[in-house]
Formats: sequence, C-alpha cells, structure tokens
Amino acid sequence: MQTSEPRPPTSKAEYVYSVLLDEIRTARIPGGTALRAAAVAQRLGVSVTPVREALRRLEKDRLISYEAHHGATVVDLHDDALEEFYGVRAVLEGLGTRLAASRITEAELAGLWELHEAMAADASNGRNDRLADQSQDFHLRIVDIGGPAFLGQHARAVRNSFPVPAGVSLWLDDTLARGHLDAHARILRALGEADGPAAEHIMIEHVQAGAAHRSATRS
Repeated sequence: MQTSEPRPPTSKAEYVYSVLLDEIRTARIPGGTALRAAAVAQRLGVSVTPVREALRRLEKDRLISYEAHHGATVVDLHDDALEEFYGVRAVLEGLGTRLAASRITEAELAGLWELHEAMAADASNGRNDRLADQSQDFHLRIVDIGGPAFLGQHARAVRNSFPVPAGVSLWLDDTLARGHLDAHARILRALGEADGPAAEHIMIEHVQAGAAHRSATRS
C-alpha cells in the first residue's frame, strides 16, 4: 500500500530519506524495527535504489544499523543515549542562547514573544498537542540567532537523532507545560536584557529539567 503523503519536489532518494527520518524521529517507526528496502519502496511508491541510498544516509546518521542476516534495523536508544542526548542539547542550546543575547534584533525578539504567547494560549485552551513542535521552533530560532553558521545545524542534527513519540511529549502534562512556558518567558526576558550568562543558565536548566522528567518516565 502506497503512502498518501504528497511528494515534495526533491529527488526520490531525498524524499524517501525525509519520510523515514520523520517516522523514526517521531518514533512512528520504533527502535528495533527492521526496515526492508523492498517493503519501503512499495509503500512509498519508488524503486529499491533510492530506498537503499536513503538507508545509507540514515546509517551515517546512526539512526539505523546493519546486522548480518537481519539487514537494516532502527537503532533502539536506551538510558545512556537519553542522558547524552539531553547533555549535548544543553551545551548547544545553552551556548546558542548566550550568543543570541548579544545578536538578537528587536524584530526577532518580538517574534519569539509572539510564538511564546501563542503557546501560552494553546496551553490555556487545552491544545497541548501543538506545544512540542512550537517549543522546538522556539529553541531552534534562538540557536539560529546565536549561531547561524554552525550551531543551528548541529542542534537540528542532535534533535533528529533521538526519536520522541508525540504521545509521550512532556508538553502533554499541564503542570510540566506551565513550567516550560515559565522557563521560556525567563529566557526571553534575559535575551531582552542582553544578559547572555543568565539566558544560557536558564536554557541549560530548562533542558536538564526535561531530561530529568524524561528519565523518570522511562524508569
């Protein structure tokens, strides 16, 4: 059965890669799942060749591995990987936030406040399912402002490397969502005051708080 998703105007290999990356990143294809090139090709309506090319890219991303007699398998990330994931995020996003404090424009800061207010409105109206994607946008916008040459790209690569199912997002918990929104507001106030060290500290604490809650839900 072929997917109903529209194909973007890219190469077939790029299309397959983007679909599989999104499915792995969001854990719609969970860790430990075997990926058969022929089955993927049939589902996505392409030949086996672009699928194999996409699988090689995913292997370089360390999202799949090859084992003798088993073929390609989605990597199953455990507690050590979780700790490393949030640790790297804290460093990258903390640094990006500190640098952003001296580089952010009034328009960029206003745009972030607008996003924050939209998130707060969604939270107040029970639309928590929207918050995870909006939060990622919030974080990556800040890192892009602080480190447009390298940090933004690296921050995206790190986030793509650790699948988080939408159904287990920390943003679905009202209490946690309020805490995260408060952290976002404090980050924005520090950015508005051009206080890089304070902004970095709040961002690192914010990411580490997410790590603590995520670890607790897995134990």
